[in-house]
Amino acid sequence: MSESVDPVPDTELKPVRVPDPHLEGIEASVRRLMEQSAQQAQQLDHLASAPALGGASSFAAFGMPGFGGPGPTAPPEPRPILELEGEEYEDELDALSDWVDDFLLPVYGAEVTTAAPWCLQWQEHDDVVAWLHALWLAYQQHKDPEAGLSGLFVWHRDCLTHAIAAIRAPGGPLSACMTSPDRPAHRILPGPPPSARTEKANAAGPAESLPDEPTS
Repeated sequence: MSESVDPVPDTELKPVRVPDPHLEGIEASVRRLMEQSAQQAQQLDHLASAPALGGASSFAAFGMPGFGGPGPTAPPEPRPILELEGEEYEDELDALSDWVDDFLLPVYGAEVTTAAPWCLQWQEHDDVVAWLHALWLAYQQHKDPEAGLSGLFVWHRDCLTHAIAAIRAPGGPLSACMTSPDRPAHRILPGPPPSARTEKANAAGPAESLPDEPTS
């Protein structure tokens, strides 16, 4: 008869004790790694918040791929169209005319009447150009996603309604132009003359307009 083999009793694993000198070295290494990690995190935060010099990314110093090279350039700030000159003015006026003819008039161009005149040569009216250009810039701003879901409503309420009412008012800048689609017309209304003070200064001349110098 074969002898039965008693099962090996479960033995509890005893913890391994690291000698004190080795334990102190491990703790010191861990502390150094944590300090280095904290310093690197602070450097990354500082470089991320500081403006890049010379157009280069702050992360290029770390050799990170994809962060080197010039950063994105900010778009030029819009300027009032009447401050532009030459080719710059013509290019801006062409872009404005495309927006007016392709979007504004087909959607919001109500019937031409004596109460709502229009002009096929509105580009010759400086005040109308300024109004429509400002309306166009506001449209670009309010249709941007950052303007939120109510952006275009604000544009309709605060910009479009007021601008169209001023441009096409019965006594507005286009009142001497086309008041019926069958009778196109164009005429620049004369503006008010210079003030009496300006006229007096111009008549006096530059030398006489200066104040008298005090005598000693």
